[in-house]
This record gives sequence, C-alpha cells and structure tokens, in this order.
Amino acid sequence: MYGGEEEGEDPASFAIFFAEGESLAKQGEYRKAIECYTKALDIQTNEKSCLVARSKCHLQLGNAEAALQDAETSLKEDKQYHRGLLQKANALYQMGDFEYALVYYHRGSKLRPDFTEFTLGIHKTQEAINNSIGTPEQCHLEKMGDLSWFQQQADMSKQKGGKLRKPVARPTIQPKSKAGAAAVQKSVASEKTMKHLLAELYVDREYMSDLLKDQNLMLGSKSIKLFDLIQGGLTYLDTRADFWRQQKPMYARKREQKLRRIKPSLTKPLGAAGKDYTKFVLKSLEEIDTALDNGDAEGSLQQAHAVLKSVQSLSDKDLPSKQEFMATLYSVMGNAQLELGEADKALECHLKDYQLVMANKMSRDALSRALDNLGRVYSIKGDYRKAIEHWQEKLPLVESAEESTWLFHEIGRCHLELEEHEDAKDYGEKSLAAAEEAKDEQWQMNASVLVAQAQVKLDDLVGAVETFELSLKLASLTGDEQAQDAIKKALKDVSSKIVQGLKSDEVPKQADNDEPQPAEDDEGNKEATVDSDKPTDTAQQEQPNT
Repeated sequence: MYGGEEEGEDPASFAIFFAEGESLAKQGEYRKAIECYTKALDIQTNEKSCLVARSKCHLQLGNAEAALQDAETSLKEDKQYHRGLLQKANALYQMGDFEYALVYYHRGSKLRPDFTEFTLGIHKTQEAINNSIGTPEQCHLEKMGDLSWFQQQADMSKQKGGKLRKPVARPTIQPKSKAGAAAVQKSVASEKTMKHLLAELYVDREYMSDLLKDQNLMLGSKSIKLFDLIQGGLTYLDTRADFWRQQKPMYARKREQKLRRIKPSLTKPLGAAGKDYTKFVLKSLEEIDTALDNGDAEGSLQQAHAVLKSVQSLSDKDLPSKQEFMATLYSVMGNAQLELGEADKALECHLKDYQLVMANKMSRDALSRALDNLGRVYSIKGDYRKAIEHWQEKLPLVESAEESTWLFHEIGRCHLELEEHEDAKDYGEKSLAAAEEAKDEQWQMNASVLVAQAQVKLDDLVGAVETFELSLKLASLTGDEQAQDAIKKALKDVSSKIVQGLKSDEVPKQADNDEPQPAEDDEGNKEATVDSDKPTDTAQQEQPNT
C-alpha cells in the first residue's frame, strides 16, 4: 500500500484496510467492507476490533453463522472483551437462540453496566422469549387425578425395596387466560397468523402442502426424494415464521403493515387551496422517514411509491407544491434503495430529484440535498470523480462548520482512492480546520487520520507520526477504543518504517568505513566522497519501498 509495496505485506496497511472497511460499512457496502476487514486480518490475525467489525457486516448481510464465528474468535484471547460479547449475543439473537443470547447480554451487562446496548439486548431478548413461550404469570400447575396413587406406590416400594413406577397421572399446565392458552400451543401459530407472518411466502407453503396431499405424486418412483425436498421446504418456512413471530409481536407487525398500505383518498373534497392533499403528503413523508429510520427500508420504499403515484395524479392546482413533493419523494426512495443495496436504482431516483430541483429552481436546501445524495451514491459505486464533482458543487451551499467538516472529509477520501494524495491531504486539513471550528472532537479525529494516511502515501513518515499522535489524543478524548487500537498500530507500523529506513541508510556508510582511505592528490587533498544526503545506487537498492 505504501510507496508501491505488495498489498498485505506491509503491516502499516492494516490501519488503511481497517479504516476503509469502516468507511464502506457506514455507507452500507457491507460486502466490500468484509473484503477490507479480511485483508486487514490477513496482516493482523485475530485482531479483535477488526473481527467484531467484520462480524457486524456479516450480520447485516444475514449471515449469522459467520458473524458468530468472528465474535467467538474475538473472545479467544480475552473472554471479557465486551464488544465481542455484545456481538456474540447479537449473532445468537439473530439465529433465534434467545436463551443463549440472553446469557451473553447479562454477562456483558455485568462487565460494562454503562453500555446501554447490553440493557437493550436484555429487554428485546426477554420479550422474544415471552412471545415464544409465554410469561410465568400466564400459566400455573394444577393437581389432576387421584393423589392417593402416589401413597400406594410409596407403601409398595417400602415393602418390596423396589423403585417407584412411572406414574400415569401427571400434573398438567392450565393457562389462566386466552393469552396463556395461545402461549402453550405449538410454536407455529394458526393458519391466519401464519399468513400474516409469511406474507407472499404463504402461497408457496400452501402449494407445498397440497403436493404432500397428492397421493399419485407421493407414490411415484421418486416419491421419497420428493417428499424430503417438500418437507424440508415446509420445515424451513415454519421455522422462519416461528422466529419472526418470536422476534416481533403480531400487534407490532400488523401496525407496520397498516402503515405501509396507507394511500390517499383522492375522492375526498378539497379544502382551501389543496389543504387536505398537502396535509396528507406531509403526514405520509413523516411516516416514510420514520420507517426508514427504524430500519424498514422496504416498507418505506413501498409507501413512497404509493404516495408518488398519488401526487403525480394531482394537478398543480390541487397540490400547489407538487414538484417539491415529487423531488422529496424521489430523494427518500433513493435513500431507501441505497439501504437495500440497490445503488443503480438509487442513482436513478436521486438524478430525478436533482433534475426536478434544477428545472423548477427550487431552494438552496433542496439543491444541497440532491447534490449530497448524488455524491454519496457515486462514491458507493466507486465513481469517485463524479462524487467529487457533485460535492464540490455543493460546497458553496454549505452553511455550517459541521457540514463542512464532513463534506471536506468525504472529498478527501475520494482523492485518496484516486491516488491524488496531495489533494487528499489538502482536503483533510480543511476538514480538520472545520471540525476545530465546530469543536467536534470525533470529526477532528477522522480528519487527522485522513491527513496522516495521505502523508504516508506521500512518504512524509515523520509528519504522519505527528498527525497520528494527534489522532490518538483525540480518540482518547472521545473514548473510541476501536479507533485508539487502530491508530496505535498505525503509529507503531509507521515508526518501524522510519527505523528501517534509517538502518538501510547506515549500510552504505558502514561499507564506506571498511574501504581503504582514498589517495591524496598532488596538492595533498583527499578525493571527494559520496554525499550522505544523496544515497548511492546500492543504498537505493537496499532501501525498502516507502
């Protein structure tokens, strides 16, 4: 990474790969982030903060098994590593092992009671367990049958010296309420509940169930293999339905579905100047944003599509701000598609937003939003040049130091990706200055790390050490332990490169000392030797790439 060395050979590149993985993960590029974390782990094997970061990405992609494996590896050397415990609990929860997840949430909470993630994990896991089996208050044991049987068995055992036989009459669980009765039924609920849980997959389940009832099909020559396949599919759907039911109560699921289906009532008589339609669109936008903030990108996208169709069907007279609303809806849809990993579709929506803003000469805020989103999408797609162009166009519209520091930082990151290291350093310094103006220590740390990375690329190793030391100080002030670990490793690696460079410079000097003294000329002066500031060819060959 530095000065042309093979990737993975230079220990200093760990910090670069790790930082790149962090950046990609924040942008939702989890697969690319995993690749960066994996490269970092090839350099620093079993580095626990990197393992936890990769585990989070695996979990975002639905690969709970891989997430659990990384979390467990992070705990090998330090069983009390709280971030590893949290990630293991999260992975177990995602796999449906709620009891084990609860154990690790409690274990982490005892170690770090100030860590709110453990408390939240305990609450959600306990709720999932209660949804699955019911609370203790919902059922109680009742005595059923003639208890004199036990006394007879005890008397016979004393006479014969034998063991008690297994009783026929047993205590049974009787629910106190209808809720308790539902809790002690089999884990997969009624067909009506199943339909709600599986949604469009319920049709597939019905089809497979009908196949099992087809005697002609089941009695064929390949019936055994076919039966196993169908039964496996049904078991999988039932298991997932069970997990979804446990993870989220039905009342919450029904409410979400109801929110997604909200559509405008266009037959409703208008109030003054389209007041009713404007009120409807504003309310819908709030619901769409709430769904997106809560992680329901798909639901947010569906509702945005429905509202957009309704808005498009209205006239400008019915909805005076029609064009502004359409631009906002395209923006929201683009953000939702980006959350779902659909970068190309997100780009289409954000381009439509930008075109509407420009065609209708909308406000500075609308233009700033559109340019910001376009830059973000292009950056995620790897088109850093276009990302820079749109973000630079946004720069004159920025009105706060907080926004400036983020924007300068992202432009600098793009220049670093394009190997334009002087520009990367320049924008990193601008980001640092804006962060200092905003008194934001977190962004001061991010900006200083960017500057240090650019300095390493420019072979300014001494300057990189000074900047990394500043980054470490800022990371300590913010309490970011992962950042501290990564910066310490980067400092160590860059310092070792400086030492290696000094040692390689001493090799030609030592060789010169071993050689015979140069002869004197006629005037008694010694012949000129090679300037130490200008290394010989041998020194250049032996000096490591930086």
